[in-house]
Amino acid sequence: MFILVNNARKTVAQNLLLTRRFIPQHQIQSFSSDPLAICSNSQSLHQTKQTHAFALLNGILPRSVSLSASLILRYAEFEQPTLSLLVFQQTVPYSHTAFLWNTLIRALSIARFYDGFVTYNRMLRSGVRPDDHTFPFVLKTCADNMQLQKGMEIHGCLFKLGFDKDVFVGNTLLLFYGNCGCLENVKRVFDEMPEKDVVSWNTLIGIFSVSGFYVEALDLYFGMNLSSGFKPNSVSIVSVLPVCGGLADETMARLIHCYAVKVGLDIQVTISNALVDAYGKCGNAKASKLVFDEMIERNEVSWNSIITSLAYTGRNKDALDMFRLMIDAGLRPNSIAISSMLPVLVELQLFSLGKEIHGFSLRTGVESDIFVANSLIDMYAKSGHPAEASYVFNNMESRNVVSWNAMVANFAQNRLELSALELVRDMQAHNEIPNSVTLTNVLPACARAGFLCPGKEIHARTIRMELNFELFVTNALTDMYAKCGCLNLAQNVFDISLRDEISYNILIVGYSETSNCSESLRLFLEMGHMGMEHDVVSFMGAISACTNIAATKQGKEIHALLVRKHLHTHLFIANSLLDFYSRCGRIDLANKIFDRIPNRDAASWNTLILGYGMLGEVDIAINLFESMRLDGVDYDSVSYIAVLSACSHGGLVEKGKGIF
Repeated sequence: MFILVNNARKTVAQNLLLTRRFIPQHQIQSFSSDPLAICSNSQSLHQTKQTHAFALLNGILPRSVSLSASLILRYAEFEQPTLSLLVFQQTVPYSHTAFLWNTLIRALSIARFYDGFVTYNRMLRSGVRPDDHTFPFVLKTCADNMQLQKGMEIHGCLFKLGFDKDVFVGNTLLLFYGNCGCLENVKRVFDEMPEKDVVSWNTLIGIFSVSGFYVEALDLYFGMNLSSGFKPNSVSIVSVLPVCGGLADETMARLIHCYAVKVGLDIQVTISNALVDAYGKCGNAKASKLVFDEMIERNEVSWNSIITSLAYTGRNKDALDMFRLMIDAGLRPNSIAISSMLPVLVELQLFSLGKEIHGFSLRTGVESDIFVANSLIDMYAKSGHPAEASYVFNNMESRNVVSWNAMVANFAQNRLELSALELVRDMQAHNEIPNSVTLTNVLPACARAGFLCPGKEIHARTIRMELNFELFVTNALTDMYAKCGCLNLAQNVFDISLRDEISYNILIVGYSETSNCSESLRLFLEMGHMGMEHDVVSFMGAISACTNIAATKQGKEIHALLVRKHLHTHLFIANSLLDFYSRCGRIDLANKIFDRIPNRDAASWNTLILGYGMLGEVDIAINLFESMRLDGVDYDSVSYIAVLSACSHGGLVEKGKGIF
């Protein structure tokens, strides 16, 4: 540090020499009239250094504490903390209050170079008493660096000195504890504040909103409005609108929108941006677009918000059109716009355009942004290009857990199960802890490849990480065990876990493929008794179980339930019913179902051909085979197997040969 300060002294001395040689006398006279204003308005580091040199040349420094304070802040803003320290050291003998110390703490916080807590301790050792401005600056430094213990020491010190009653100090304490995630301390500080202002309420609302405590944030917003005497301002509205989006509460968003219109705040660009985002997250793209269209002023955030809202509500083509309009308006898409657009292009299957955006991000240097890189990995993975996804991942300057998860999903989605498992191990080697998303990506890979032992290892990890009770994780575990043929272990996970429709579907389908089909039907009934809605997967699993054990009575009951729910003509379900009645010998009912299927596919025809073939109705089976082509449905391998099987049952060898 001393070397840096000595170097800074040399720099100032050089500027002083240059000033004496090259600066006209009239500029020096102009500076002498108002040096503080000139320093505050300096637009570059060079101008600031000239101002510093002028002040030394004219003998104003180091005696002027106010000018020194201005220089300290300007140097910090230009990322020159050593020069800030130099000015401080030269001026501090002439300062007898906390003002200059406060300025240095604030400056070093701006430059993110030095520990403000250390400066605060030096201040105390110098015998300077802190004032009401000292603690907010020190607490901000502690908050920025997540120094909870040091911040709590400061809290104790300011309490002893009686500054805890100061509203400015109290508001900074709220921010400090909020940044450190200590919401209980935040609430306690707020409740104990003898005086609160609108900033206090806004700070508390913002902290609870960002922390995901949406209901509490709404309660505070209305509490402020009803009981505090303060009216919500633009900051209050911008803080609470994300809560409406998080809760998908459009009614509340409209209520706050109406208030903003009533008090004339709706024209502010920050509020309009927040409204666009809130309506989008509530699923109302129309309202989001209406707010955007009526905006008098728009900025980059406005365009990002509308693109994100349209993409979030599934209006992918509109999102793409808006992205193009943004470019036409002369705005360059930033990392947020690009990371929002890439998933849209995946949904629209516009892979070539995605590659163009990748090229644009390379040219503009945006690719290094972690959100853009993560979206690129996801785009390449879902487009079936795992090598390109790997290239982006391997060239990332920094990665977070989302990056690793996207890459695990890339391998899993592209049937590279072993690579997905190896990447999870590599992830841990890089001190990145897998989370529930990681595990729900890699467990299906284990299920598809039949990797039972690695699946058990992952199960053990979920227990150690206390993730074994998260619904998505337990469903993935149940599915993995079921597909690996260990239904007893799947049942164990199911029995001790939270359950939803997916949990039941996994076991209903799993048991339907074993000799224990009665358990599949039992779970199907239990699912209904638990108040859960059966879906297509539930019905297909139950019908398959009835087919395998020839449970005609239960199958007809399920068919009746399907009719009541208007699901009996769904293609997959209708095909399952075709198979059920054909294999139970009720080809007449199978034929009726076949006639009512609006869009028959190859599986529909194949099932009926097989059914008639098994009954020895060879001519009908062959006629169906020929009608299949006339209906515009292409034959597949099963079609040929079905008709050959029918010929075999009827002993029509020559007829079978003739088909080929």
